[in-house]
Amino acid sequence: MSQARKERWIAFLTLLPSIILLAIFVYGFIGWTLRVSLSAWDGITPDYTWVGLTNFNHLFTKAGGVSAVRFRIDLWNTLFFTIFFLLGCVMVGLILAILLDQKIRGEGVFRTIYLFPMALSFVVTGVVWQWIFAPGTPSRPRGINALLGLFGLEQLQWRWYTSTESIGPFHVALIPVIIAAAWQMTGYTMAMYLAGLRGIPEELREAARVDGASESYIYRRIILPMLRPITLSALIVLGHISLKIFDLIYTMTGKGPGFVTDVPGIFMFETTFQGNHYAQGAAISIIMLVMVAAVVIPYLVSSLRGEVER
Repeated sequence: MSQARKERWIAFLTLLPSIILLAIFVYGFIGWTLRVSLSAWDGITPDYTWVGLTNFNHLFTKAGGVSAVRFRIDLWNTLFFTIFFLLGCVMVGLILAILLDQKIRGEGVFRTIYLFPMALSFVVTGVVWQWIFAPGTPSRPRGINALLGLFGLEQLQWRWYTSTESIGPFHVALIPVIIAAAWQMTGYTMAMYLAGLRGIPEELREAARVDGASESYIYRRIILPMLRPITLSALIVLGHISLKIFDLIYTMTGKGPGFVTDVPGIFMFETTFQGNHYAQGAAISIIMLVMVAAVVIPYLVSSLRGEVER
């Protein structure tokens, strides 16, 4: 056996345990979840009777009753949460990175402060921001409402994540949830953008300044276009987090009154583990998987294609 072939076998045998575990506990369970979603399992006792796409149909048509209504609300909530969460993280993260890129005094301290929320779990973040946005009562306000009362701004007090107000299909109760999520993940985009800014040669900026370009023009026409790959990567990572969000919202608000802060992850959890509707819960899980795959797979294919071309 040649040395090269021997090394390939050693590498394969080294990876084999991980491949087996991955095949069983990831793809095996995905396959099992898909099978359950196509069954009639509705209760503690397993029932693998084949029903086809019935469980999926109940989530999108009137035949599903309240479940269909709730799932439709969940999809709208996920859409709005994803849009504003991505915008907040990317825009604020970029601004912070640009400010830190100015070589300000105490940069290391500020960088640590901005990155600190990433060290927390979404559960901790949810609990903390639940305290902050807890509305309390008119006679005994809490959180931000109490702070507003101290400054005589009672007219600005609001029900926050307990509000049932909406603008079209957008529930305003999602705003506190979006703020909490963006607070935790903005440091991630800031770090990515800062690394990208530090990787841009200073000679490019100097050449543009010599040609009379203003700083705003340099950022708009030179720096930001060069940061597009970082923006795309950040959107993919944050997008897949937002589509499968569960722990932050579950600990902070739950599904909220009238499902105003509900998302598919919470619906799936309650349907499967509290209602024992395993087939329908599995159907929701598969739909969530498809949503995440629709975001991640094109990016992975594009990245692999780019590596092959290089």
